[in-house]
Amino acid sequence: MNPKPNWLKLLLIALVIPTLVLNGWVFLLTLEYFKSIIHIFVTAILLSFLLDYPVQRLQRYGLQRTTAILAVLLITLIIFGILGITLFPIIIQQFNTLIERLPSWIESGNQQIKTFEAWAISRNIPVNVGGVTVQLLERLSSQVQTLGGDVIGGVLTVFGRVLDVVIIAAMTFYLLLHGESLWDDFYQLFPTKIRVPVRSALRKNFKNYFIGQASVAGLLGGFMTLAFLIIQVPFGLLFGIVIGMMAFFPFGGSLGIILVCFLVALNSIWLGVKVLITAIIVDQIVENGIAPRLLGTFTGLNPVLILISLLIGARVAGFLGLIVAVPLASFFKSLIGILQTPSSEAF
Repeated sequence: MNPKPNWLKLLLIALVIPTLVLNGWVFLLTLEYFKSIIHIFVTAILLSFLLDYPVQRLQRYGLQRTTAILAVLLITLIIFGILGITLFPIIIQQFNTLIERLPSWIESGNQQIKTFEAWAISRNIPVNVGGVTVQLLERLSSQVQTLGGDVIGGVLTVFGRVLDVVIIAAMTFYLLLHGESLWDDFYQLFPTKIRVPVRSALRKNFKNYFIGQASVAGLLGGFMTLAFLIIQVPFGLLFGIVIGMMAFFPFGGSLGIILVCFLVALNSIWLGVKVLITAIIVDQIVENGIAPRLLGTFTGLNPVLILISLLIGARVAGFLGLIVAVPLASFFKSLIGILQTPSSEAF
């Protein structure tokens, strides 16, 4: 046997891997340099993608596309304006009140832990969680207060960057109006034999993910808010909306439920248990009862791949990366399947 081919393969791999790493590093630097522009462009693309469905609906009723686009944009602005005037100030007020009360809730949590330890010691049960829990609660307090400042500062920054909002709105309008030709030019990059399946896969994956996750998040947030208000949970509106927003991402709903139950349990352990039971019931009704009947399966990705794609998306592009990570990963999986399909079966 001749060992030369093996050495040649090893040498090729040794040369290719550093080249890929270097190209990836340069690509990340480029993304960082044009970060603000890319965020504006991707946000406009996502908005145009979502708004295109109501536009198509209006077109079916006989409206011209330009008129339908203007109507949808106007309705969207009116809805966000109403929410900004009515709902948003209440959420900000509850969030600020929560941050103010958090130290007293943490003190209440410490007292409950001490009571539990005293009960355990009286029954000769070796339990000592006080020290670790106190450090955890103190760190949680500092993190939440820092997050509060970041959220409020971020909101003010977003509202202060009026120019970016205007640019996104204008770009969304032109993408709705002329986006089809732009996508036609993009798909020219792919070979002719796979152009049609690639276009179908990209649209299907993004459509399934965004419509599916948005529907689940809306249902879960609405039902959670209603349930919390019924059982009189403090800051029920804020907690319900937070769970709904986090449910837009895979695994986010469960993480939001755990966070809310932990915060409520600091104030009252029994209320925290009550919130946990209520949240689990509502989550199971939405996830296993309502959502599958309305929407079916959203993505065909393995949960491990979903988690990895979320981590990579967050690392590369932050919040926007979290939004597009899963549909892009699902599209790449579909693309691999398309490339592996013989050309005779591609259509």
